Amino acid sequence: MTQDLNTLLTALYVKIDDEIGGIRWMGRPPRLSDSELVCLAVAQAVLGFHSETRWLRFARKHLTSMFPYIPQQSGYNKRLRAALPLVKRITRELATDTAFWFDDVWITDSTPVECGRSRPTVKRSQLAGWAGYGFCRSHSRWYWGLRLFLVCTPAGMPITWALASPKIDEREVLAAMLDREPQLTADRPGQLLIADKGFASKEFESDLASRGVTLLRPSFKREKTRPGEPMLKSVRQLIESVNDTLKGQLGLEQHGGRTFEGVAVRVAQRVLAMVTAIWHNHHTGASTTRSLIAFDH
Repeated sequence: MTQDLNTLLTALYVKIDDEIGGIRWMGRPPRLSDSELVCLAVAQAVLGFHSETRWLRFARKHLTSMFPYIPQQSGYNKRLRAALPLVKRITRELATDTAFWFDDVWITDSTPVECGRSRPTVKRSQLAGWAGYGFCRSHSRWYWGLRLFLVCTPAGMPITWALASPKIDEREVLAAMLDREPQLTADRPGQLLIADKGFASKEFESDLASRGVTLLRPSFKREKTRPGEPMLKSVRQLIESVNDTLKGQLGLEQHGGRTFEGVAVRVAQRVLAMVTAIWHNHHTGASTTRSLIAFDH
């Protein structure tokens, strides 16, 4: 483990411990604390271990100086699934602890999260009823799984995210995300939201306007050039690079989840790993805040 990763995990541990320090366990406390559990999960994502068994074997050999107790795979998996609310909470705490949180420009997009390929897998999967078939325009192929909807800043800092069936309209999902957390837009007059043509709708645009959000998107051929359109192409590429970080460096497509809780926490684990890197790089003055190069080896 590099010294940079050691520093990252130490800073994250202190931050988490400060946030959840008031929590007291009933009875005997676990040998692996919640702070250590989340740090262990972040290290797994950053170092690119998709198999929990291989990861824990690696951790017992190389990380015992930081994590004196490493649980068995079943115990780690059970604790991690139960820690989903904590993972989401820490993600938000880190995001709000940066200047990026106050950016007046947001970018939104969705990306496939495949959960199975064979028909027998689809039939017996516990994700049936939540996951579904969708079409990935980027790769021109059908897939079975979910879509990760992400709203982030140009720096890549996630503001909010959600998993939904690919059969649900993108505008419906984004509206539900904003309904769930109305405070996100309540104190941001003049907020700009950059999206692609899939979010085009007069009703949706009016709904955003009622929240104080202005939608910027490319125009269709039949439309006049929309305000701010010349700058959209370069800005839109930013969220593509964010999705590439989640998939290419953090292994989003190899999440390995087979249940609702399993998929949700593994996606949250990777979002937290990216947020942690941005948060740490921001506070240490790194030139590229979304870079994982210093930590992933």
